Amino acid sequence: MTRLSVNINKLATLRNARGGNNPDVLQWAVDIQRFGAQGITVHPRPDERHIRRSDVLALRPLVTTEFNIEGYPGKEFIDLVLQVRPEQVTLVPDPPEALTSNAGWDARANKQLLREVIARFQDAGIRTSIFMGTDPEQIAHAAETGTERIELYTEPYAAGFDTDRDAAVAAFVTAGEAARDAGLGLNAGHDLDRHNLAHFVANVPNVLEVSIGHALVCDALTFGMENTVQLYLRELR
Repeated sequence: MTRLSVNINKLATLRNARGGNNPDVLQWAVDIQRFGAQGITVHPRPDERHIRRSDVLALRPLVTTEFNIEGYPGKEFIDLVLQVRPEQVTLVPDPPEALTSNAGWDARANKQLLREVIARFQDAGIRTSIFMGTDPEQIAHAAETGTERIELYTEPYAAGFDTDRDAAVAAFVTAGEAARDAGLGLNAGHDLDRHNLAHFVANVPNVLEVSIGHALVCDALTFGMENTVQLYLRELR
C-alpha cells in the first residue's frame, strides 16, 4: 500500500497565529502516527512562519515512523538536515518567500547543484527525493543527479480532476512509467485530497508515498484527526 506522510505545517501555522503552544505540534505528530500515518513531513522556511527550526529538532526523537523534511537546499537548510538526519529529505526549487511549492525542478539546468547536495545527504545515510513535474525528459535528468526518488508535483492533476479525471492523470501515468524505467522511487504531493487520491494511486504506477497536509488538516476540522487519517488510509487501499 502507498504510505501516507502527514505534513503538519498547517498545525504549526495555527499555533503561530495565536502564540503559545496550542495546538501542540509535537504531540500532534505523536498522535498522527498513533492514528496510523506512516510518516511525518515538515517544510521549515527561513521566516519560520509555520514549522520552526526548534520544532524540527524536537520532532526528531518523536517521529518513529518516517521523518521527511522538505525545503530548498540553501546552507541553513542543509545544515539543519545534516544535524537532524531524517529518513528522507525532499528538495524543492521554490525560493524562501514562496507561499507554497508550485513547480518542480529543472533538473537539467540544476543538475550539478542537485548532485552535490544529494551526495552530501547520501553520505549521511539520508534518502533523497526531488520535487518534479511530469516531463519524462526532466525525469531522466533527475535520475542523473543520483537521487533515489522523485516527488511528483500533483497540483495540475488536482486542478483538472473534477473536469476529466482520466485526462488529468494521464501525464502522471507517463511520468510514473518514466520514473520506474529510470530506476527511481516515486512519491507524490500537493493538493491531493480524499476525493482525488484513490484515482491517482490506482492509475499511477508504483507510488510509494504521498505527502498530504492542507487538505487533511482541513478535513480534520470536520471529522477529527484520528478519523481523518483513517479516511485517507482507506483511500490509499
